[in-house]
Amino acid sequence: MPQIKHTILYWARETSKLSIEDAAHKLNITDSKTASASEKLIAFEKGRKSPSRSLLLRMSKLYHRPLLTFYLDQPPRTGDRGEDFRTHPDHFKEEENSHVDVLIRDIKARQSTVRETLIDEDEEIRLDFIGKYTVEHGVMQIVQTLREILDIDLNEYRSQPSIKEAFKLLRQQAESAGIFILLKGNLGSYHSNIDVKTFRGFVLSDDIAPFIVINNRDAESAWSFTLVHEMAHLILGQTGISGAYAENQIEKFCNNVASEFMLPATEFEAFHLPNLDFDSLSTEISEYALSKKLSSSHISYRLYRRGDINKPLWERLREYYYEKWQDQRKTSKEKNKENDGGPNYYVVHRYKLGALVELVQRLTYSGALTTTKAGMLLDVKPLKVHRLFEREQPA
Repeated sequence: MPQIKHTILYWARETSKLSIEDAAHKLNITDSKTASASEKLIAFEKGRKSPSRSLLLRMSKLYHRPLLTFYLDQPPRTGDRGEDFRTHPDHFKEEENSHVDVLIRDIKARQSTVRETLIDEDEEIRLDFIGKYTVEHGVMQIVQTLREILDIDLNEYRSQPSIKEAFKLLRQQAESAGIFILLKGNLGSYHSNIDVKTFRGFVLSDDIAPFIVINNRDAESAWSFTLVHEMAHLILGQTGISGAYAENQIEKFCNNVASEFMLPATEFEAFHLPNLDFDSLSTEISEYALSKKLSSSHISYRLYRRGDINKPLWERLREYYYEKWQDQRKTSKEKNKENDGGPNYYVVHRYKLGALVELVQRLTYSGALTTTKAGMLLDVKPLKVHRLFEREQPA
């Protein structure tokens, strides 16, 4: 097992605002004849003793730090969220950010390890599109750059048999360009689910190992748009978090980029709807959205922005599609329960991690990564790492 740096243990406790006494108590460290619980914790923080894995797991949970953090050479830099591009609704509560902060710390720890390992192995490739342009260059310049990076034909994207397959194609092209794309909407269990209104996407700008995280609790029809939106942030060289409401000027700009990329304005101009009742209107929008492999909410927003529908009708449509998606997700969960719990865990987990799995597999087999570090990068126990590497998974 890699050596734990005692300075990390001290830093993690201090930044969690816990005293030695409180931390020792909450970590279930007990007094003995030779040392008190506090003295035992101090011994770990001074480097006189090494913590067991079970104690590290308790520290990770108590200090709200990813396990991988404890294996870094030095504490990660501050400024976990980067730029916060979100605009929160009136009912938003600040405590809803706690899970987001933990998630971002986890991604930053993984990204740091990937970056450092690639450099150590002389495998780093500098991506020249990171931070290449600014907002002043305009929407069309960013769109053109995206087309060059992704090298994807919209007709091919739209011809995929499902929205999920269309996203898969887009994701593969982005990963081929050197971007790591993770699907993650909680901290490992449904108890820590993060609502899409709190977090839709996060981007970590870096010219060697850029990461994009998409909240997979969002509708699948929105994943592609979020991916392109976050890629726009990369071209602008921005690290930050995006939410469901785009009132921020930068967010509006990146939304305009993603909109133009996924559905050019010249093409959208041909789509017009006569005066229809709500049911007919919502159906027509959904059918058009499906043909473009986009969300119905996005198409209704484009109609609102163009002046075809007013704001109250757009808000009604948005709420309607949200409720419809919630019903569909509930039905899908019930079907999975009927089918012995749904898809194989390793297949699903591998899909969420994307290209990161293949990189970690190669670096592990070459000896550049230990199984312990590989497990932390892939968010699985070390003993399960090789099962995750298997392409043919047991049913």
